[in-house]
Amino acid sequence: MNKQELIAAMVEKSGLTKKDTEAALKAFTDVVAEGLKKGEKIQIVGFGTFEVSERAAREGRNPYTGEAMKIEASRSPKFKAGKTLKESLN
Repeated sequence: MNKQELIAAMVEKSGLTKKDTEAALKAFTDVVAEGLKKGEKIQIVGFGTFEVSERAAREGRNPYTGEAMKIEASRSPKFKAGKTLKESLN
């Protein structure tokens, strides 16, 4: 499902206009992204938790040459599904 299909499904479920639904989805993604940038944990009970995972700097190898190289420390988003969401899939 892509973004437009998600919006169409949300319009059908909520009864809101497509414009309002698109604005709500954009607001949701913006708020989650801003929260994660600040290092906050966003928890939606029953659905899941969005949080930031810290990865330490480490040494890796170039797969073509085998030469050692430094991999910078980084932060990446992580999503952990909630119990209700997991149970709804089985």
